[in-house]
Amino acid sequence: MSDNHVVLEMKHITKVFPGVRALDDVNLQVRAGEIHAICGENGAGKSTLMKVLSGVYPHGTFEGELVFQGESVEFKDIKASEAAGIAIIHQELALIPELSIMENIFLGNEPKSGIGIDWLEARRRSMDLMARVGLQESPDTAIKNIGVGKQQLVEIAKALSKDVKLLILDEPTSALNEDDSEDLLNLLRGLKSKGMTCIMISHKLNEIEEIADTITIIRDGKTVETLSVKAGEIDQDRIIRGMVGRSMDARYPDHTPQIGEVFFEVKNWTVEHPQVPGRMVCKGSEFNVKRGEIVGFAGLMGAGRTELARSIFGRSYGKFVAGQIYKDGKLIELTSVRKAIESGVAYLSEDRKSLGLNLLDSVMQTIVSAGLRKISTRTVIDEIEEYKAAEGYRKSLRIKVNDVYRNINTLSGGNQQKAVLAKWLFTEPDVLILDEPTRGIDVGAKYEIYGLIQKLADQGKGVVVISSELPELLGICDRIYTIFEGRITGDVSRGVATQENLMRLMTTPTSAAV
Repeated sequence: MSDNHVVLEMKHITKVFPGVRALDDVNLQVRAGEIHAICGENGAGKSTLMKVLSGVYPHGTFEGELVFQGESVEFKDIKASEAAGIAIIHQELALIPELSIMENIFLGNEPKSGIGIDWLEARRRSMDLMARVGLQESPDTAIKNIGVGKQQLVEIAKALSKDVKLLILDEPTSALNEDDSEDLLNLLRGLKSKGMTCIMISHKLNEIEEIADTITIIRDGKTVETLSVKAGEIDQDRIIRGMVGRSMDARYPDHTPQIGEVFFEVKNWTVEHPQVPGRMVCKGSEFNVKRGEIVGFAGLMGAGRTELARSIFGRSYGKFVAGQIYKDGKLIELTSVRKAIESGVAYLSEDRKSLGLNLLDSVMQTIVSAGLRKISTRTVIDEIEEYKAAEGYRKSLRIKVNDVYRNINTLSGGNQQKAVLAKWLFTEPDVLILDEPTRGIDVGAKYEIYGLIQKLADQGKGVVVISSELPELLGICDRIYTIFEGRITGDVSRGVATQENLMRLMTTPTSAAV
């Protein structure tokens, strides 16, 4: 850091929603040219604090003072904070898929020529900004045709186009693979070397430990402590202790599995890409699940893990070509999502926002949505039974919300994930497929979900866990399959599984059992 003066102060910030004190006398100092990480459990108040700073929650809707570059500021909206040099990139990217990279970068901020848009200037500036963030695409490329990692770079280029002085990133790597995550972290290091100040919210403690200069921990809406990397105050255990208010000696609950016989089998499962004829996304896949067993699926981004899961769950992805599914030795036809649910199969999607939730629903409506027949008489919903079911899961899964009538969109990411999990548990499945069940969730909530997965297995259910994090699979799974380019390449028992042998199977087309 070339300069060490305080560029931002948030003093005594308090934000109250109906029935909830989201922030309670929070104080934060950020120094110029540093990467300042903010850590905390889901629902701790991290994103709320950044929304206060960026004008999403305007001045007058919270108590406390914002001081930016030595001056007290009052932002009435996002445009006001951007005009001051503060830009926020939310976890859910605010890009329009059908528009080009160039159009997205300057959306609402287009260079003008007379009464129209100066597209030549927009192209020149977009190419400069793209080069600055390392994006080697044509400015005319549609957002929908680039991956999430590159979309994240477009968001940063968009922020840089507004002469940003303080860049806020909310879970910037939560949806990225390891390579894209490392590229993004390198970009942040480069911006820092040129004097940019960044605030980064993340649950990935290894990344925080690697890149942050300073870490502020928030718990239950209050500032716990601020730690300096240079002073040697930081290790993951210290951060976790501050986040959850207790020591977590083990990241994964102890568990002694009680594994029975094979009861769910997939044979010769072959599926064609929905838009590319002849391209197979599942190539003769075969696997099985035993009662009481937690089965993992490991593969690099694009290997076909999600495609396999979605195509099994009611053929909701791709074009079915061949294959059979057996449950308790009997052939079952999961030709629709309804038939999958009725057959005791459930699927929690990796993208809860677009595939797992209706953001207009209440928590109660979300929880009962996949099992309405259980609480209905002659197609009429019994509202008392609806409430009892939702309230029961709210308590048992410890969903942090005052009542189940609250809109699901008001919950933190971790609590939304618990609500989606409750939705599928309400259907009483025998086989539960969980696709990235802990993505974007803090370590405390992860521990709770791991315990719930183990409890489900102990009830004799078969649980399939798809995860990009190998330590997670090694920590909770009894057996792990590996996938490479749509083909299952390995079946590895827990006793011999390592990151090294899993990675080898994830990067080779040969099949093996370990």
